[in-house]
Amino acid sequence: MTQTHIPVLAGELIELLDPQPGEVAVDCTLGGGGHARLVAERIGPAGTLIAIDRDPAAEERFAELSAELPCQVRFIRADFVTALEQLHEERVAADLVYLDLGMSSLQVDTWERGFSYAYDAPLDMRMDPDQPTTAQEIVNTWDERRLARLLREYGEERYASQIARAIGRRRRRQELATTHELVEVIKSAVPIHSPFASGHPARRTFQALRIAVNDELIQLAAALPLAWTLLVPGGRFAAIAFHSLEDRPVKRFLAARARGCICPPELPVCVCGHQPEAELLTRRAVAPTPGEVAANPRSRSAHLRAARKLEPPA
Repeated sequence: MTQTHIPVLAGELIELLDPQPGEVAVDCTLGGGGHARLVAERIGPAGTLIAIDRDPAAEERFAELSAELPCQVRFIRADFVTALEQLHEERVAADLVYLDLGMSSLQVDTWERGFSYAYDAPLDMRMDPDQPTTAQEIVNTWDERRLARLLREYGEERYASQIARAIGRRRRRQELATTHELVEVIKSAVPIHSPFASGHPARRTFQALRIAVNDELIQLAAALPLAWTLLVPGGRFAAIAFHSLEDRPVKRFLAARARGCICPPELPVCVCGHQPEAELLTRRAVAPTPGEVAANPRSRSAHLRAARKLEPPA
């Protein structure tokens, strides 16, 4: 495992969230703790940082960090939906809630977890090793039509059907067990000189499998309203997404919160009285600068969106 963790869009996140001394911050996806450290420095001794992650490696990282953080700290090892529900039951009121979606550097660089197509490793991809479903199970037991639908919907893979058929042929001879075995199958199914190829030919398939194994999009859809209701008026919410499947729901959720009148357009005057719940802090998603991408290529696809919760109407 690499010991270097570079938080993505860290300066932009801090500028938008604007952590203040004494505030309560909820980091829903701790990962390597880069964003948490910056937030902790700003909320100070009177502030509280609640860190959430389902990965035991993140829990170990938090144990190392906690002694260095200049604020009150707490860690919840759970997926962020379960943890946010727990915080609701405890009536926690947060000033800041933020999510850094996708994989963490800790997960990518721990080769035996099977997240990366760059290393030969078991087909695992579980963010929580206690989860029952692995990528190996999906690849070897789902029928070809279901596999193709998964690759198309979660990987936006143009060659989903071809890859699913190739997986079916391969596993009829021998079960796929490692990442390199899967990569070779994918390469055999994707045209070598495809004009639609973008990056490594296995990238989209690995993304789709990881999302399915960890229920990432289902988790995100459930977490957004939970995170929003946890915020006090004036509280700030932010999310960093790494592909359109994550970014779109965040964008739509915040746009809906920021919308005022919801009357049909044919009505000449507003009769609904609906008031916006949010002030958008980012009209468009914030992307990393060329300098950040050069220093940290993994930040290339990152998009940051943020909003402030408004006072409810009297």
